[in-house]
Amino acid sequence: MLAVGLLVSGCSSGGAGPQTAAPSGGGTPGFAAPVVTPLESLPAAVPTALSPYYGQVLAWQPCDEGYECTTFRVPLDYAHPADGDLTLAAVRAPAVPSGSAAPSTAPSGSAGRLPPPRLGSLLLNPGGPGGSAVEYVEGAARTYDAGVRARYDLVGLDPRGVGRSSPVTCLSGERMDAYTAVDISPDDPVEVDALVAAAKEFAEGCRQRAGARLGHLSTVEAARDLDVLRALLGDERLNYVGKSYGTFLGATYAGLFPGRTGRMVLDGAMDPSLDSLAGNRTQAGGFETAWTAFAQDCATHEDCPLGRTGQQAGERLTALFAAIDANPLPTADGTRRLSEAQATTGVIQAMYADFLWPQLRTALADARAGDGTGLLKLSDAYYGREADGSYPNLMFANMAVNCLDLPAPFTGPDDAARAVPEFERTSPRFGRDMAWMALTCTYWPVPATGAPHTVRAAGATPIVVVGTTRDPATPYSWARSLAGQLESGRLLTYDGDGHTAYGRHDACLDGAVNRYLLAGEAPENGTRCGN
Repeated sequence: MLAVGLLVSGCSSGGAGPQTAAPSGGGTPGFAAPVVTPLESLPAAVPTALSPYYGQVLAWQPCDEGYECTTFRVPLDYAHPADGDLTLAAVRAPAVPSGSAAPSTAPSGSAGRLPPPRLGSLLLNPGGPGGSAVEYVEGAARTYDAGVRARYDLVGLDPRGVGRSSPVTCLSGERMDAYTAVDISPDDPVEVDALVAAAKEFAEGCRQRAGARLGHLSTVEAARDLDVLRALLGDERLNYVGKSYGTFLGATYAGLFPGRTGRMVLDGAMDPSLDSLAGNRTQAGGFETAWTAFAQDCATHEDCPLGRTGQQAGERLTALFAAIDANPLPTADGTRRLSEAQATTGVIQAMYADFLWPQLRTALADARAGDGTGLLKLSDAYYGREADGSYPNLMFANMAVNCLDLPAPFTGPDDAARAVPEFERTSPRFGRDMAWMALTCTYWPVPATGAPHTVRAAGATPIVVVGTTRDPATPYSWARSLAGQLESGRLLTYDGDGHTAYGRHDACLDGAVNRYLLAGEAPENGTRCGN
């Protein structure tokens, strides 16, 4: 069962003006469009009640190789700071001079070259919601551009409820195995009841284990936590690179604190003006676009198990899913069989990055031959399942944040069934699954605190919004919409496949982002890179 939706070529510059925000509501027949209001900024002055949090002193300690770790406190509820704290964890990769930026060794008084000045901290967030920024920095910091690493401390903060920051948990590993296998395209009332029961079990597990935290894991609260950390780091402005959900977190920060927003890159942008229904439906369309690109590429390889046309590929995938639905496939695990839901999840996982496409071709060929091992491996990777059967808190936090940020789209399974035809028109391959998937928040034990909104961030410095044309998880239309909402938005397009673009070795796009981060030179709105 999927978690609720929402995971080197030339450069040209276009003269397109800002794009207007896409209408919310999604156009699904029988469902009313929500009222979309602008996100209002917070007062510039720090409230007196929050002064103790902004006045903390970070105690950095060595951790792992070359990194420094710390923790700090934030209020559980910013409206009532006296009601208790949460402890958040952060990691820092200190700036390391590159060869060209190394301090001069020339004798005193000579014309030795001085290193360029440090630019402060650059906070990184890999997305999710639920992705650990601490783990991301520890794994990716050394892959960042040498110039960026020389002038910034790279900092990862696990958002509240995530990773090492007062994490939420909901189910045991055994129950998560069962949850991931539940049919998300029910064919009869019995399967509908099983899907509803799984959603209720997940929600109840979160309620029992998370307690009061469950009502205070919203993106607005996480953005306010970012501002506390910005102050504790000694930075006047927040410099930030966010990917996927990290773009929503970053845009929220910019909307709340436009005067404290520094150099901000939002890669694989989400559209805050969409409600949950429209978000899930358009995301289904993104995966359909990615599937079409995969099928076209697959047809060029001799080992493609899906035929030589898009129609053949779609028909064979549909037939495979139906066969697995009727008879789950054995796997090398021995005790676990591949369900239709896990097969679907496996295919979706491979849409996130085109380097996974060869693995998917092999997994699909094996599944057609009766072996579900490859697709189950991809499905397990989506959920982060470990070899010992344990799961990280990624999907628990994902659900908790999403169900707080937007009201549930459905009141029950009848609504989900009514939405299926429109979802299937958007995505013949994945629409049905993603319509039923949107049922999850219906049973959430705490009410949503957020709503669809636009983000203007009036007065903020240029904000670079990166969109990939065939991004499966954050469709390109979302980047166009967000860039158009932001008063200072600059749309930077990557014409290519996969989820997010910065750091994937496209010289044009990486160069544009790095120039912005290092020199403050934002790309012209409408710049295009890639194929």
